[in-house]
Amino acid sequence: MKLSKLYTDFLNSEKTAGIILLFCTVLSLTLANSSIGDSYLHFWHTEFASKPFEFWINDGLMTIFFLLVGLEIERELYIGELSDIRRSLLPVIAAIGGMLVPALIHFSFNAGTTTQSGFGIPMATDIAFSLAVLSLLGKRVPASLKIFLTALAIIDDLGAIIVIALFYSKDFSLLYFGIAMGLFGGMFILNRLKVYYIWLYLIIGMVMWFCMYRSGIHATITGVLLAFVIPFGKGDENSGSYRLQQKLHLPVAFIILPLFALVNTAIHIPAGVINDLSTSNSCGIIFGLLLGKPLGIFLFSFLAIAIGWCALPEGLKKQHLLWTGMLAGIGFTMSIFITLLAFNDAATINSSKIAIIIGSLISAVFGLIGLRVTLKKAKE
Repeated sequence: MKLSKLYTDFLNSEKTAGIILLFCTVLSLTLANSSIGDSYLHFWHTEFASKPFEFWINDGLMTIFFLLVGLEIERELYIGELSDIRRSLLPVIAAIGGMLVPALIHFSFNAGTTTQSGFGIPMATDIAFSLAVLSLLGKRVPASLKIFLTALAIIDDLGAIIVIALFYSKDFSLLYFGIAMGLFGGMFILNRLKVYYIWLYLIIGMVMWFCMYRSGIHATITGVLLAFVIPFGKGDENSGSYRLQQKLHLPVAFIILPLFALVNTAIHIPAGVINDLSTSNSCGIIFGLLLGKPLGIFLFSFLAIAIGWCALPEGLKKQHLLWTGMLAGIGFTMSIFITLLAFNDAATINSSKIAIIIGSLISAVFGLIGLRVTLKKAKE
């Protein structure tokens, strides 16, 4: 199976980004628990333009990350793996299972408690980390498996975006939301009129971001909406969508996501961390990522194949789905992001982040070992 140049570039940038994210996570945890820990933690809360650095990274720069995610979803829907219903159905069904089962596991642990709102945390898959781990297996990984995992993770991101919009919006303002939607409608009209000035969409997008922020809906959703009004054309190298996607890959992979990792893994690990990990919220997150993800992806995929809705891509076997599902249990970026929206209590946020890191780490190790064994057997 031949991979397009854009997809290959995307794959390579995501692998490298995953390695950098891992380094930043280890560095941030080390600094937060060193002798300069208090100063390091305080730095991220230093105010700039009346808001802390943490806000500008999580609410500002991450909008650019969501813009890139939106552009990737758009490309997949129009001319990529998701453009053909027969090819897209398996990762779509797998992603649905991979979101529902972890959410149900977390909810079963936390129903009726103050941490019930964390059900969305184990639903997410980190594209960068999962592809970085997959890359450790080298050339033995078939292209169909890489595409399946990427498509699954992109659909997963879309699901997480919908969950954020529906369940994690606060103090809703109809006025500001109406203005934001009016700006979105205006950009849609510009798109239909074949106005190709990308800078114009970006300027209107910044105003829309402010209105969305004031509306109570998380401002990062602006990035996704903006992506779908950027002129796509034929999707070739001359299209505005293609050029913008190319320009965003490097800053997102090497600046924005590393900054997000640094600020959000600046966690002081308390002496009673073991007790924190035994709480219903932490158990829901860890088991949701570690068990819910692979089981949801495998069972939904197996059922879809059994009833004839879709078929396994060339080069894939059913056992690959289970271990690929384990890699999808690497939540990190989106899981931490949803944590910040779900909870206000600092202690709960920190314990949730630790649970995400542990659940993602174990998922990565098990997924890597499982795929290494099954792929080796497939070649024998």
